[in-house]
Amino acid sequence: MRCWILAGALCASLPAWAHGPTRQKLELSVDIAAPPAKIWAVIGNFHDLSWVPAVARVAGPGGNDPDTAKRDVTLKSGGSWQAEELSDYDATKFTYGTFLPHVDVHVLPVADFSAHLSVTALDAGHSHVEWRSAFYRGYPNNNPPPELNEAAAVKAITAFCQPALDALKARLESGH
Repeated sequence: MRCWILAGALCASLPAWAHGPTRQKLELSVDIAAPPAKIWAVIGNFHDLSWVPAVARVAGPGGNDPDTAKRDVTLKSGGSWQAEELSDYDATKFTYGTFLPHVDVHVLPVADFSAHLSVTALDAGHSHVEWRSAFYRGYPNNNPPPELNEAAAVKAITAFCQPALDALKARLESGH
């Protein structure tokens, strides 16, 4: 009888030993003194990331059509990712979503990355730009190395997205 009780206690505690990756969600935003249409004119083209300081080049087919659009992104640091998909696009609502199923963890320490970019009107001449992301850490198994854990993933995505939002605000509010 004691063996069964001991076995039951061990089995009940097994989930506590396991610690696989958990889906991380990151929401970054900025308020800009510009109307949504003016902001969308800068960020609304899936194949134009010229407003993102870390990006050197973007290429790919499909325009802004979620059925066919894909982009390959080359970073100024020399890293890149390929075949990022446009998952949804609505120019009338100033929003689009992307999905990047395969990422080189040396470029971004994440897996199954998706993002959603949107612009909403606040008051006369002001808008709110939001960049929401969801992803897993770059290491799929238990006990990830520090450079591939959840904290590293959040830090890398923040380091990519927040300067882009800050640069967008500076660009639009300076009149350029």
